[in-house]
Amino acid sequence: MSEPVIRFMRLKDVDQVAEIEQATFARPWSRESFRQEVTRNAVARYLVAEEDGKILGYAGAWIILDESHITNIAVREEARGRGIGKKLTAELLQVLSNLGASYATLEVRVSNLRAQNLYKSLGFVSVGKRKRYYEDNNEDAFLMVCEHMPEVDPDYTEEPWIEKEDEQ
Repeated sequence: MSEPVIRFMRLKDVDQVAEIEQATFARPWSRESFRQEVTRNAVARYLVAEEDGKILGYAGAWIILDESHITNIAVREEARGRGIGKKLTAELLQVLSNLGASYATLEVRVSNLRAQNLYKSLGFVSVGKRKRYYEDNNEDAFLMVCEHMPEVDPDYTEEPWIEKEDEQ
């Protein structure tokens, strides 16, 4: 087994990403939502962890000016416990910092201690609670913020993000 490669998500990855999303979340985003993120949403950035042609996980965020919001992070069940979620999240924070974000926010279920611990290990702190945030069971969410973003990589250059439908 090789080490997963972290790279930007492309249109060809949408089916596998949607499959992971469906298996992970009670109210999953649709395949079409991910397709729109890659082809139309100029403020979205998504990374995938790929190993031997298989997408093991993904992480995405929206960035507007100096604000960024992590929208979703998920790892295939059989690939969990290998640090893939942490690598994806850390790399996503680096990308967001390189693009000018001074902080990142996210919501996490109050019952999801594993994710909370991962986020805390990357510098996130809980700053509040969103009551009945999750529609599937009305569970509360912690609002977490990372104000200590990675140092900007002065050599960072970004490939064009929006992918045309015929470029897959």
